[in-house]
Parts: sequence; structure tokens; C-alpha cells
Amino acid sequence: MTMRPMFSAGNDTAVLRKQHAELFSLQRRYLWRIGMLALAMVVYYLWFLSTFGITLAQWGHGVGELGRYFLRMFVWHDFLDWPFGYYLSQVFITIAIVFAGTLTATFVALPLSFLAARNVMHEPWQRPVALLVRRLLDVLRGIDMAIWGLIFVRAVGMGPLSGALAILMQDTGLLGKLYAEGHEAVERAPSRGLGAVGANSWQKHRFGIFTQSFPAFLALSLYQMESNVRSAAVLGFVGAGGVGLVYAENMRLWNWDVVMFITLILVVVVMAMDVLSARLRQRYITGKPVPLFESQPSPR
Repeated sequence: MTMRPMFSAGNDTAVLRKQHAELFSLQRRYLWRIGMLALAMVVYYLWFLSTFGITLAQWGHGVGELGRYFLRMFVWHDFLDWPFGYYLSQVFITIAIVFAGTLTATFVALPLSFLAARNVMHEPWQRPVALLVRRLLDVLRGIDMAIWGLIFVRAVGMGPLSGALAILMQDTGLLGKLYAEGHEAVERAPSRGLGAVGANSWQKHRFGIFTQSFPAFLALSLYQMESNVRSAAVLGFVGAGGVGLVYAENMRLWNWDVVMFITLILVVVVMAMDVLSARLRQRYITGKPVPLFESQPSPR
């Protein structure tokens, strides 16, 4: 009987290294790059903490202050005497600001996204227009919502209108870019097929591009509306209306129990909007199966 040679795991690895030397060389270079990147991150964090960090005494003082804040947040004094009508009205104003700003931004960003999409503006004379629209979207989303709020508070005065305009400006830039990227990621075959049967440019954009990018359009719009409910609370700090004014007043008075109460209300609102958006996504993205043929019982 012929005995087959037995190889250890080390011998097998050595044989593989000789047979696939180039592959193992690429693996070593990849691992070396990952190691250098990890080392650079560690060095950066050490430099950051040594340059901008705080002392151990400051850490201890900060932890103690956080404990005091959390104790005040979860111990509610005179709860039944709170002005619940005022708090809920400010939450309602915040939701109204978010809906007005986000819906308007959606309607404005959608046509701009077609002008910024490279697969739509592909002709030589159209490319400068797409570049200009893209830079406009960069400017709009490059300025923070709170900065836009300050600008509109000075321009139109304090109140919900300033908050809605601030959301409109930032979301137009953000959603316009995301919608344009959604248009560019679609399959081009449907548009070519529509062009082959005589469809004009508007019909190709409507039925060949937007039909495919609509799920991303709807998901992004719903998510941004949820996100703005959280972000709009900051607008009240700059005088743009909403629940942020309640936050600012009670933080200044050290009423951290009220701050926690308002925060819980906003969390409930975000959860409700998440449930609603999930149903809308299921209805308009996933859809329902449509039977193409239903057998009819044969008459007897």
C-alpha cells in the first residue's frame, strides 16, 4: 500500500505562499496600510486629547454636574401644576414648522435635482447649467440651519416663519443633491427604450428616470422630515419659534425636569412619524402584488 505524504498546516501555508506569491504580497500590503491607518488614528487622538483635553479634576467636576442634571431631569416637582397647554402648543408649532419647511423644500428640490443630474443634463450646452445648480445646492446646504434661522430672524422677524424658511433653505440644498444622485443611479435602459418609441425628453425623465428614483425620493423625504423634528428644536434658541424657546427658558431657569418632559414628547412624536413613514414606504415602495390573471369558475 502506498502511503500519501502528510503535510502539516505550516507546510501547506508555505506551499500556498509559493504558488500565490503575488496574492500574498497584496495581502501584506493591505494589512500594512490598515495598520498604518490605525496607528495614525491613535496618534491623532493622543494629540487631540493632549492639546484640547481637560484635566482629571475637570473630568471629576463634569461627572458630578452631569449627575446633578440627570437627578433634576428624573425628579419632577409640582408636575400637575405645569402649563401643559403651553408646552404642547409649542410642540405643535414645531411640527407645523417642520411640515411647512420640509414639504416646500421637497417641491423646490425636485425640479432642481433634475437640473443637477448629469444623466439628465448631458448635452454640452446643459453641463454648465448642471454645474451652476450643483454649486447652488452646495451653498444652500453648506450653511447650517441655525445660521439660516438667525438670518431670517433679522430679515422677517422672530416667529415660526423664520424657522420654516431656515428649514426650506437647508433642506433644498440637501434634498436636491440626494435626489440628483438618485436620478444618476437609475438604469438607463428604460429611457433609451422610451426614446426608441418616440418619447420626448420630458416623458423620458418622467417615466424612465423618476419612476425608478421615486422610492429613494420618498424615503429621503420622510427621513428628512423625521430628522427635522429633532433639529427644529434648535431654531427656538435663535428666536425662530417652536419648542426650542421652551428649552431655552427652562435651561436658563434650571428646570431640567421640564426639559426632560419636552424631550420625551419629541421622542414620542419622532416614533409616531417613524411608524407613519414606515407605512407610507410599504404602501408606495414595496407595494402590493397585483394579480394578472384570476381563474373564473367554469359554469356547469
